[in-house]
Amino acid sequence: MAADDKKPLPRALGSFFGHIWKGLTGPTDQPTQKREIRREVDEEVRDTPRGRVTVRRTTIEEIEVEPTDGGPDRPAR
Repeated sequence: MAADDKKPLPRALGSFFGHIWKGLTGPTDQPTQKREIRREVDEEVRDTPRGRVTVRRTTIEEIEVEPTDGGPDRPAR
């Protein structure tokens, strides 16, 4: 007898509906394209009464393109 055969009923039902939900909300046929344009990292080291502290700020600029129906890459449905 496998370990999966001994699942309690609530867990088995959750697993069942989880598989159905995953099938309904799975990956779409139109993925979003992301492209990183620029990444800036500003770093500063400061001496404080509690010790040395590094302050870092990272700025990421991205472009996100969602394909439209009927575009040159995809036919209209």
